Parts: sequence; C-alpha cells; structure tokens
Amino acid sequence: MRAYGFATLSVLFLILLTGCWNRVELDEFAFVQGAAVDLTEDGSEIDMTVQFYKPTSGGKSSSGNSEGSSDRFINLKTRGASIFEAVRDIAIHLGRKASWSHMRILVIGEKLAQKRDVGEILDFFTRDHEPRPTMAVIIGKGRADAYLKAKPFIESSTSQQLREAERLSYHYAGKTLNTSLRDLMLDLKSQTAVSAVPYISFDRKDESTNASLTGLLILRKGKLISEVSAKRIGSLLMLMGKYKRGILQAPCTDPKAPEIRKMESVEVESVKTKTTIKIRNDTAEARISIKVQGYAGELLCSSIKTPEEAAMFNQKMKQTLEQELHLTLKFLQVRKLDVLGIGNRIFQKDPALWASWKPDWEERFAKLPITVDVEVNVFNTGTNTGEHLAK
Repeated sequence: MRAYGFATLSVLFLILLTGCWNRVELDEFAFVQGAAVDLTEDGSEIDMTVQFYKPTSGGKSSSGNSEGSSDRFINLKTRGASIFEAVRDIAIHLGRKASWSHMRILVIGEKLAQKRDVGEILDFFTRDHEPRPTMAVIIGKGRADAYLKAKPFIESSTSQQLREAERLSYHYAGKTLNTSLRDLMLDLKSQTAVSAVPYISFDRKDESTNASLTGLLILRKGKLISEVSAKRIGSLLMLMGKYKRGILQAPCTDPKAPEIRKMESVEVESVKTKTTIKIRNDTAEARISIKVQGYAGELLCSSIKTPEEAAMFNQKMKQTLEQELHLTLKFLQVRKLDVLGIGNRIFQKDPALWASWKPDWEERFAKLPITVDVEVNVFNTGTNTGEHLAK
C-alpha cells in the first residue's frame, strides 16, 4: 500500500509540473543594448533613449545589399517624471516589454550630472533584477542621446561599440577608466562619496562621426565636480591603483632642431601601486609606492645598450613620471577631491577616528602630506637593438 500511495503522489506531482504557468513568448520582449538619459529642456522631466537589438532573418535587405549594422538596432525615445515611468512607456510605442538583461552601457548626459544626483538615475538600474551590475556607465559631453545615434564602425550596435571602446581604452591605452554600475554604486555609498566616471565626446562638431572615450570626470556625492584632462588620466589611474597598460613618454632635445618636440616612449607592461596610511594623534600621512615595468617603444635620442645607459633611461622616465604624479596630486588636493580613497582606508583602519574626521575631511585631504615613491624598469628593447635608428 505504501508503494502504491507513493506512486500515486509521484504521478500527481508530475502532472502539476508539466505546465508553464508564467510563460512569456520570446516575441513579447525587446532586448536592450544601451540607454541614454538626459534632462528635458526645462529640466522638469527625464528624456530616455533606449537602443534595442533588432532581430533580422539574415541574408539580403530589400535593396539587395547585405544588411548593415544600422539595420540591427533601433532607438526609441520616451519621457517621464521618473526613470521607471519612461521605461514602462516603452511598451505603448514598441508593443514589446523591454528586457534589460543584455544591456551593455548607460550614457548619462552632462547637464543631468551637473544638476541632479547621479544616484537618483542609477536607482532603477540597481534595484531592478534584470540589468547587469557589470554594465558600463559613462557620462557624455552635451546630450547623451547623441551618442546612441552615431554609426558603429565594426560592432553590430552603437552600444556595443561604446562598451568595447571604453573597455579597451582602459586596458590598453590608459586613457579612461572602466567603471561598471556596481563600481559606481559602491563609490557613491562609500565614506568619501567621490568617484571617477568615463567621459565621452565627439572629435568634431559633426555628431554623425564616432565618439572617443578618452576622458574622466570626478563626481562628489553624485554630482559632477571636475574634469580630468587627458594628460592627467594615466598618472591618476596609477595613484588610484587602477592602471593596466598604456604608454609612458619623456621628451628629448635634438640640438640640431631644438624647435621640434620629440618624445621617447615606453610600453607599460605592469604597474603595481601600494598605498599605506600612517596615523599619528590627530594627523595622518600617506605614502604611495608605484613600480612600473615596460618595454622600449620608441628611442629617438637615447641608447640602452649597456647597464649604465639602461639606468640613465630608467631615471629619465622616472623623473618625467614623478613630475606628472605630483601635478596630478596637486590637482586633486586643490579641488579637495579624494578620488584616491584615502578617507575610505582611514575608515577601515579606525572607524572611531574617521567619525570625527569625516565632517571636515575635504579640508584635511587638501593639506594631507602624500609622498610618492616611483620605480621604473625598462627590461626589454623590443626586436630592435638598444640603439635608435636615427643615430
């Protein structure tokens, strides 16, 4: 009897599990590739532009040519008093529900970042279960929607093009920062509430051309405070401990043509940054140690054929880098922007002390003694010899 009862229950359970009680057909969804958020002209509402992947059957288009990248996505613009209202209004125009699980990038307009707390814009994307916390977040010069209208070079959509440009500009050029939704959310909730966000702009006034990701903006408490110039980004990333790869350059003077500015370069293979904080009574000091290793990229006036010449070349690169690092530190301290996270480290080390320092931390950071130790080691001359060809 027990076996018979068990078999009966098993059959009943199997019958109940055969149906799909909450099924949704695939053609009810529209898959989001990217989104741009701006303020309306009067600043009272949110303009949202969403880029969707456009399903195609492949083959030829009606004109007989192979379908291009512009046929693979569409942009839809909605407006609302909140992000959620703008999102829900997508269905009344598109006839499909937006699916955010494949979203690549979020572009925030510069005007919005100046007038509104960016955390207010991110709240929907961090609260909803669909958007990936790894999606990229950037701020666009001017209006954000202009960047989704540009034509991609290689990728199938503008959103994917921007995502890859941001990622590779950070990993290989050292000219921006790879900031995800999760990174920005954690920065906004940190003790100092200072964060760095990639900055995008068009190379020319013609917005039909592709944009370049070679900039950084610093936010404090969710609002845009300052732009970091392109020549300061590499040294800032090193100070933050977030530099991957890029180029170091040092000038050389040609006695035959002193008016021509020539630069020797080193391809950075690795950078190791270590920050230590010492607290004494009611004061603190920071020491940042940076070790750089790389390959000789271009030799125009130096030779590194012998150990002595290599040491001189390393010293030359070190001095140039030290100067850039000190100028970047001065830039941050004058503006009282602790994007290095020194205040967060003090909080982790001594929460009680930080509680008393936090109200006037910006003033303390501006006067904080920060020592930078730099070591540069160029350990490879490349496939050529250690002597420049023009000699």
